[in-house]
Amino acid sequence: MSSPAAAPHKLPRVIVKKRAARPFFARHPWLFVTSIDRVEGSPQMGDEVEVFSYEGQFIARGLFNPASGIRVRLYRWENAPVDDAFLSDQIHSAVRWREDGLGLKGDNVGARLIFSEADGLSGLTVDRFDRWLVAQFTGAALFARRESILKTLSELPDIAGIVIRGDRSTADAEGLQVEEAVAWGNLPSEPIEVVEHGIRYHVDLTTGQKTGFYFDQRDNRAAVAKFAAGRKVLDLYSYTGGFALNAAKNGAISALGIDSSQPAIELAKRNAASNGAENAKFEAGDVLDTVDRLRDAGERFGLIVCDPPKFARHPKGLEKAVKAYLNLNRAVIDLLEPNGILATCSCSGAMERTLFADVLGRVAELSGRAIQILGQRGQAADHPVSASCLETDYLKCFICRVV
Repeated sequence: MSSPAAAPHKLPRVIVKKRAARPFFARHPWLFVTSIDRVEGSPQMGDEVEVFSYEGQFIARGLFNPASGIRVRLYRWENAPVDDAFLSDQIHSAVRWREDGLGLKGDNVGARLIFSEADGLSGLTVDRFDRWLVAQFTGAALFARRESILKTLSELPDIAGIVIRGDRSTADAEGLQVEEAVAWGNLPSEPIEVVEHGIRYHVDLTTGQKTGFYFDQRDNRAAVAKFAAGRKVLDLYSYTGGFALNAAKNGAISALGIDSSQPAIELAKRNAASNGAENAKFEAGDVLDTVDRLRDAGERFGLIVCDPPKFARHPKGLEKAVKAYLNLNRAVIDLLEPNGILATCSCSGAMERTLFADVLGRVAELSGRAIQILGQRGQAADHPVSASCLETDYLKCFICRVV
């Protein structure tokens, strides 16, 4: 007589509070602890759980993190496992879209291959730099499954090495400790070179900001450069020179980039030399101090790009961030010639577009200069926005004429 089949493993269940389940039926991937009524079972860090409404209707499967306010990150809205095969399929789907749908492939390509929630992989971001990948984990549950994820990434064609980078802004909130290191393969001894809009950039994968480069501004760099011809250009928070070099290539009289990071400025200078951009210069310094110095010296510019770091990491910091954006743009506008172009950006997700526009309205009032918004732009297509998680719509780039 054959032995009876083993009973299927019963997963812990997370029950959502009354009248709180709608966002999760609508595929929002973050189940906060404040929306949970109770947990049935004893799930540990990274364990798979089933999520049900208070009335007992299945919603999704996700991964549990007892240390985070995002108690469960949701991945599957059918009752099927969040296993290695599923994660591999999600990775390959995201990569195929970038390569085949967006044409971001080939030698010296730079692109975001995986954009966390927007690609159904909440807590994982992966950027490609030529033949090397940088993986940034912002979710502790996926970090616990990194061996499987890194194996899938290492099997992608033409990959020579993978670096793991941490994200200090989410590490404490997730109970996440990430040691930055080469996780697979090797890295070249020199910065890696990527090409965007015909411009070559050197990227340091181990010491650069975030994953090493800001691919989200790819299309905005080209859009802003269309206004550069015949103008003096000032690129504030220039990092390694993206906006300034695009302006220099597109007919700017001169382009000056300012950033507080000396290593970033050194790479920017190297990038300028590699591209023969003799009209692009870069200086290390505090941006607001530099703006004051340039104003006092009577300098004026026909195009100014203002792309500061994130001023608000959480909604509770929004009021302070609004003041920071107001003060920055108010100071910058005094350096603009009549009918000059201001390209001003915010990467603070909590800063909504209408609020950012309100800031510019206040700048117009305080400066006595009319501001016309010529275009409102966002992040490049390899950073898609999830209609189910609008928090993925974080980048604002307003191109303005200042009368």
